[in-house]
Amino acid sequence: MGPTTLNQNLSEELKTKDWETEANVLEALESLDYPSDHLAIFDNTDLISQKIQSFQPDIIFNLADQFKNNRAFDQNIVSFLELQDVPFTGCGSTGLTLCKHKGISKKILGYHRIHVPDFTVIPRGKRIARPNRLAFPIFIKPLKEEASYGIAQASFVENDEQFKQRVAFIHEKFDQDVIAEEYIEGRELYVGILGNHRLQVLPIRELTFKEVPPDEPKFATYKAKWDEEYRKRWGIQNEFARELENGLVQRIESICKKIYRLLAIDGYARLDLRLTPQNEVVFIEANPNPILAREEDFAESAKRADIPYHKLIDKIINLGKQTARD
Repeated sequence: MGPTTLNQNLSEELKTKDWETEANVLEALESLDYPSDHLAIFDNTDLISQKIQSFQPDIIFNLADQFKNNRAFDQNIVSFLELQDVPFTGCGSTGLTLCKHKGISKKILGYHRIHVPDFTVIPRGKRIARPNRLAFPIFIKPLKEEASYGIAQASFVENDEQFKQRVAFIHEKFDQDVIAEEYIEGRELYVGILGNHRLQVLPIRELTFKEVPPDEPKFATYKAKWDEEYRKRWGIQNEFARELENGLVQRIESICKKIYRLLAIDGYARLDLRLTPQNEVVFIEANPNPILAREEDFAESAKRADIPYHKLIDKIINLGKQTARD
């Protein structure tokens, strides 16, 4: 999308798949009888200030996940909102910054004895070398991307030649630093959390791979998340996690609450974990402000917890109003 104007008509965009979250949230606001106005921001923060002055919102529902086509700038938009003295939904700039940098989040959690994969960060322009302690197989991804952007089958590497090729590819194609981490065998779990101080952990979701042979690595590539044909071919489904004993669920919930607090998250988030065959819980990454479309994992988990969609949107608004930004 190109640069936008203050009162741009977005009715055509809101009918498309790419704008599903925005359309769903606007429908929910209407059903809750909240008067609202919307603004698409592309590359101009002046528009935000103008819209705040003309509309004078009680709260901003923040769905901005990039700026100037750069996903690393979502935290900067929130920093800008923090300067406006208007409450907003979702995570503050500190939490977004800590979570976006996959190396920093893992260092913080590792320090607090939460199990994270062994990893190394390889900045652009530095010699590409694998530390001896980092054993194969290794998983390679951009340091600051989300939604599995930049993750493909080639991200799973088993020798130094593949390692160098994939790191160089991400440096060049995505113009990003790289995080290379040990591949953790196990189940891929997604845990939604709502709250600021008192946290509610939602029912656990799992990405399952029904048609992938047992000895093949299983991980969420970009295609595994977003390409319907590919998902059908490999039997990839997002569903509620089965066969987790009560004690294990409680342990996962407790670890997730600790992660949420240590990474300074507020509002709502989805945490991605691996559960090893020995039932060890390993942190992979945190997604503050995850996709809020009605049929995505977060809203599905809320619905299972008896929070229908419009009520979920209302809760997120109320959490945004409560947050003391300091």
